[in-house]
Amino acid sequence: MEKIKEFVFQYFEKILVALILLTALAGTYFIEEKAIILNFYYLPVLVSSYLLGRRLGLLTSVLSILVVLLFAFIFPERFFESPDLWKNFAVLSSWGGFLILASIVVGTLYDLRERHLLDLKKAYVGILEILAKYLESTDRYTKGHSLRVSELAMEIAIAMELPRKEVENIRVAGLLHDIGKIEISGEILRKAADLTTEERELIDTHAARGANLLASVGGVLKEVVPLVLAHHKYFMSALEEETKELTKMPLGARIVAVADTFDAMTTDRPYRKGMPPWKALEEIMAKSGKQFDPQVVEAFKRVSGEKMEKT
Repeated sequence: MEKIKEFVFQYFEKILVALILLTALAGTYFIEEKAIILNFYYLPVLVSSYLLGRRLGLLTSVLSILVVLLFAFIFPERFFESPDLWKNFAVLSSWGGFLILASIVVGTLYDLRERHLLDLKKAYVGILEILAKYLESTDRYTKGHSLRVSELAMEIAIAMELPRKEVENIRVAGLLHDIGKIEISGEILRKAADLTTEERELIDTHAARGANLLASVGGVLKEVVPLVLAHHKYFMSALEEETKELTKMPLGARIVAVADTFDAMTTDRPYRKGMPPWKALEEIMAKSGKQFDPQVVEAFKRVSGEKMEKT
């Protein structure tokens, strides 16, 4: 049931277009009025172009034209009212032309909007990445941590065969997962001795601080905010606190959690030596189903196994 929910959420726009197109197909079979049938196909084409872009909108329009031509061949009396063959051909051709034109126009507007948002997102991410690197540059023990977490999280997401857009959001979340630490004193962050309870609680607020910072830039990074906010949650505690509704903790956050923990375990700290990668892998596997999502751990195991074979 959980996988079905994730699938529907992930492919909601495509499922919606498919349902509208199927409704149009049913209408083509049951409705005999040609004008109603032809006009109804504008709906799936426009929805597809608006939600999915020019390429899929164009594919939807071509598919709609092929379906209508098939029905015209099966039920010629519905589509060829006039005995003049050229007139019937002109009507269907003009309809098909307008259908394709509509998909191109609306789809182009969608693509332009997406390109603008992507450029805006890159600008924001670039600025925040500079801040994150500045934060890490003051501590040789954490230097490069965010970049390594970002790359590992992206590799895990790819291994799980997630959509490109989701992979990119996870990469950005890994890059910015510690951005909230810019609001915490550097002395506390670099403290070699044991932290006091108050200091530990302050550091634990960095996920919420980071999420608030990213939320302040508007909707450009809205899909990254929940990943940064939840990346320090435990898999089992999230399961229990949210009445066993795992979807409350985003999959991207579960991926970043594994990547973040692995890099922290294998990196030297003032108070301890970093673990060998194989031992860190064993510890993460031991906490699968408790601290970490088993599916994420399995994908991480494949990714880390490939890395270890190359070294």
